[in-house]
Amino acid sequence: MSEVYALRRTRLRECCNAGGSAAALVTRPANVRYLAGPAPEGAVLLLGPAEDFLVCAGLPDDRSGQTRPDEALRVHAVPGTGGDPAVEAAGLAATGGADSLAVEEHHLTVTRHRALRSVTPGLRLADVGGAVEQLRVVKDEEEISCLRIGAEIADQALGELLESILVGRTERHLALELERRLVDHGADGPAFATSVATGPNAGRPGHRPTDRRVEEGDFLSVCLGATYRGYRCEIGRTFVIGTAPADWQIELYDLVFTAQRAGRESLVPGAACRDVDRAARQVLDSAGYAAALPALTGHGVGLEIDEDPQLTPGTMGKLDACVPVTVEPGVHLPGRGGVRIDDTLVVRPEADGGPELLTITTKELLAL
Repeated sequence: MSEVYALRRTRLRECCNAGGSAAALVTRPANVRYLAGPAPEGAVLLLGPAEDFLVCAGLPDDRSGQTRPDEALRVHAVPGTGGDPAVEAAGLAATGGADSLAVEEHHLTVTRHRALRSVTPGLRLADVGGAVEQLRVVKDEEEISCLRIGAEIADQALGELLESILVGRTERHLALELERRLVDHGADGPAFATSVATGPNAGRPGHRPTDRRVEEGDFLSVCLGATYRGYRCEIGRTFVIGTAPADWQIELYDLVFTAQRAGRESLVPGAACRDVDRAARQVLDSAGYAAALPALTGHGVGLEIDEDPQLTPGTMGKLDACVPVTVEPGVHLPGRGGVRIDDTLVVRPEADGGPELLTITTKELLAL
């Protein structure tokens, strides 16, 4: 992996040099990890004029090679206690002869930005913008492998839950059990707060589990994700509890399934992001559910659970191959509940079989 990290840093350095900056300071944790490997909490990365540094509040501990930063990087510990690694890194850049430093203004607080200026008044601060985030959009096969394993773990945890007794248990209890199962099967942890929604809560985007108990005849919608070696994926499914689904439940489910399939089938290299959103959205719009739809159909995943690209009506740009995204349309009807179906997929060309589905739990409407 050392060569991979070095290549990523080279690409960022070229971007910064083109903008007139001889050095760059990376502070956003996911971006530090992308360029330097797993690093201690609060660590920052300095791409210096002559040498790169991982600047930490303390030295990394001696863990396994899979959870240590790139060994090709020089590690610099902030002297004393309470010092800011970003401020220390700016000082190293100035000492190394840099006259300008590109920083992640979208991540720095005003206080931290002022501190950088105060300790290095002769250093011109520029904005690197979202350069690292753009580098992260297209994944290499090692990254996709981590996402694939995370998806397998999420599928396994969800499958085991569906084999247990659900009636009478609370949303909160089920969510906690799912997160425990993720870790039991090898995840670093959940990719985000697990959502379990029942009855009138089902299908509500971002629902936080409550003490409502599962009842027969409920829709049960679940959205969970696993983190594996830092990479995050997600899956969402909807089921019916205890009895055969009612006609309105079958109709709504089939509609959302059709919309989700249309979105999945639109994931080809070169497709406009907003066209993927439109493919799923127009199915639900035409059925009269325009007001009940979430703001987006999907989004990128990786070291963060919500990355570019965004699959929304207003998103500009096109999809590339090897970009992992979610497709997650849903409909929530206030007071009745709803349906959400969510998969993580990787954009692949037709010659390679089309979009690769990572989350494979059945999308059949099951009565549990």
